Amino acid sequence: MWPARRVVGETFLSLALALSGVGAGLLDDENAAVAVGVGLLAGLLSLLRRALPASVLLAAAAGSAPFFGFAPLLLVVAWSAGRRIDGLGRACGVFALAYGLALGLTAAWESHASLPLLAVAGMFILVAIVVPGLAGRYWSQRRTLTDTLHEYNAQLLRERAMLVGQARMLERQRIAQDMHDSLGHQLALIAVHTGALEVDRALTDQQREAVGVLREASVAAMHELRDVVGVLRDGADATPAAGAPQGGDDPGAPSRGVAGIDDLAETSRKAGTAVEIRRSGEVRPLATTADHAAYRVVQEGLTNAHKHAPGASISIGLRYEPDSLVVEVANGPVAAPSGVASGGQGLTGLAERARLVGGMVHAGPTADGGFRLAGVLPYTSPGDARKTFVAPQDDFRAQSPAGPGGEAGPVIEWNGLPKELARAVNRTKRGNGIAIGCGVAALIGVVLVIAVVVGVVFLVREADKAMIEPAQYEAVKIGQSERSVRDALPHGDSFMNTGPGAGAPPEPDGSTCLTLLSSEIGSSLDADPVFRFCFKDGKLIEKKSFEAT
Repeated sequence: MWPARRVVGETFLSLALALSGVGAGLLDDENAAVAVGVGLLAGLLSLLRRALPASVLLAAAAGSAPFFGFAPLLLVVAWSAGRRIDGLGRACGVFALAYGLALGLTAAWESHASLPLLAVAGMFILVAIVVPGLAGRYWSQRRTLTDTLHEYNAQLLRERAMLVGQARMLERQRIAQDMHDSLGHQLALIAVHTGALEVDRALTDQQREAVGVLREASVAAMHELRDVVGVLRDGADATPAAGAPQGGDDPGAPSRGVAGIDDLAETSRKAGTAVEIRRSGEVRPLATTADHAAYRVVQEGLTNAHKHAPGASISIGLRYEPDSLVVEVANGPVAAPSGVASGGQGLTGLAERARLVGGMVHAGPTADGGFRLAGVLPYTSPGDARKTFVAPQDDFRAQSPAGPGGEAGPVIEWNGLPKELARAVNRTKRGNGIAIGCGVAALIGVVLVIAVVVGVVFLVREADKAMIEPAQYEAVKIGQSERSVRDALPHGDSFMNTGPGAGAPPEPDGSTCLTLLSSEIGSSLDADPVFRFCFKDGKLIEKKSFEAT
């Protein structure tokens, strides 16, 4: 259903074309009934131009030859057809057929049509059909492209909002990861220290009770930390990019890399735990992210050992293999489990960190009843993590999987444009774009301007051959020689001079006459003032002035 505004507009346009058709028909001296019929038909065709653009254009072009009342309709339907006919080839074929139909019927309808007259008529038909069609087609393409770009801009804004939401989730997860890695480690150490103090014989009962309260508080804090980490990580299935800043960590600081592992071991020794570090292989530098990941593997292994196997000895291994660093943290068996809750977040975060740098993490029990955490970290990461965004599974942004090694391409790829804009781009590549349309329109415009100038000059010259002023008519006298009269007057050989026409008086017997048009305007639109000069035996024997139709 059309909106009310469009219905009113279409109705007004139809009435305007009907009235203009009637007026044009009456000006062309058509019968009143014929003029009214042409006007009504023009109004009806205007209502069908949206549904049947090609058919209405051909009908208007055919009707414009015998009936001048179709001329206003032809301009409107040509513009409308240029907008609505799909395909450049089909549009060119329809407009060429309409032009040929209008020109052919004009030549057949005009009984006195000459070649120069047909040339002028063809020029005006070209202006009436082709120019509105080109204008309509350009306007339609420009509007379609503008609307599509607006839609594409809205899509970009929506994607930007989605990226902002994703960034928030990634930041929440980063905070959760650092809270688990840093605070969890410190709370585990507090629990170990307080557990050791609680069994110290040198303490009084009141002191042991206070230490017990402190141990219980640290265990409760670990439970609360697990809950907070779970809330922060809720809804986020991805971890931050490897190059993203990790809270207050400085990637270049030794305390957060392999060089800081000794400090971690020393802290655990102060808590009363036996920690041994074994190194093998030639020491090689790691990428910043891999160095940080190695530190996190050791930190997580120590934290898990303190929580789940208090008192058990711990061994840390750093093996520099030819292609990667193997980090291991293993603890011995424990007589009874500690009962400390575990959220499972640490190992998940470690696995993701290792994946981002091209490595892997393995955790599991050992043959003697202990537990082992190991990470394999390559010396060089696959690309600069600060410039790479790795697309995890189920990434809701649906990035283009064009990048190598699991890397996704940019969020917006050219092949990911909206369907309408991609179609417009492909159409432009095929030669039906705005630039080509403007070029063709400009070329045709230049040709039409040249044709109009040439046509005006041609009409002026033809008028000079067929018209004289009344003063020239008065200057010619009866009895002058035919040669002198013809030398003083135009020869009348012009397509504008179609003869004396109806209503001319009879010519004298045995005479030859020269009929010329007057430069004055006749008493009516269908009457032309005519001057006639008749010669016999080499002399002017008669001259007459009359109006002919």
